[in-house]
Amino acid sequence: MLDEIRERLNEELESLNHELNVVLPEVISKAVEMGDLRENAEYKSALERQEFVRARMDHLSRRLSELAKIDVESMPEDRVGFGSKVTLEDLDDGEEMTITLVAGDFMDLEAGHVSLESPIGNGLMGARETEEVVVSLPAGERRYRITALTTLPQQLGMDGE
Repeated sequence: MLDEIRERLNEELESLNHELNVVLPEVISKAVEMGDLRENAEYKSALERQEFVRARMDHLSRRLSELAKIDVESMPEDRVGFGSKVTLEDLDDGEEMTITLVAGDFMDLEAGHVSLESPIGNGLMGARETEEVVVSLPAGERRYRITALTTLPQQLGMDGE
């Protein structure tokens, strides 16, 4: 999972770097050739995009730095944490769902990703398989039982098996 996230961030950084150093300078150059820059929408738009691209690149670089600090070896092998794949049974209606806990930037709802910072993510942190948890949602409290848990260390084969 960490490698996938790093790869995605690096791909986006490469794309933004190309845009910043190749595409946008060409757009700005063409806009300058047109003359009066005070009323040139293409020029203003390119400068705004340039600012956005720089800010996004800075953000992605910080995220890569944060990922480098994650020590998978120190993560508990039997408790919900970053990267854990968790199957939950809703104790009120019996429905099951499987989610993976990720950082907010890496959420993919279609893939079943849930942010660590979300109410469900917060409510599950540190819980063990078979444990019941109560999660405070905007619509009220929900009760879940963790029916299956695969932590990030287990996914990476670091669980001593």
